[in-house]
Amino acid sequence: MAQPTARKQHFLRARIKEFGIPPIHDGLILGKHSPIGCAAIRKAIDLLTTSPFEHIEVQDETVSDVLVRSSILRRVPKETLIAFVLERIKPLMGPDDILHMDLDTEITLEDERP
Repeated sequence: MAQPTARKQHFLRARIKEFGIPPIHDGLILGKHSPIGCAAIRKAIDLLTTSPFEHIEVQDETVSDVLVRSSILRRVPKETLIAFVLERIKPLMGPDDILHMDLDTEITLEDERP
């Protein structure tokens, strides 16, 4: 009687893209139990980019901190950004997540002068 032969196959699939500098475009949202803390991420950002980032501490059971590019906060009030994060992004994350945030901001200005 013939012995069955064991077959082993390996399939690998890789998606490769260039590491962007800075690795953070507009911001990061840190979960309350994220594997790396806000202080460590802030140090890394300071080393990797010249763009200033603002730290916003959030009192929430899921989200603990938001790091956002300072230029974003010149266009969008901090309260509006935090409300957006808590209402729209928080349901998509767990307390151990760190999420990248790319923001498209659009402002419409009107001016009427006599």
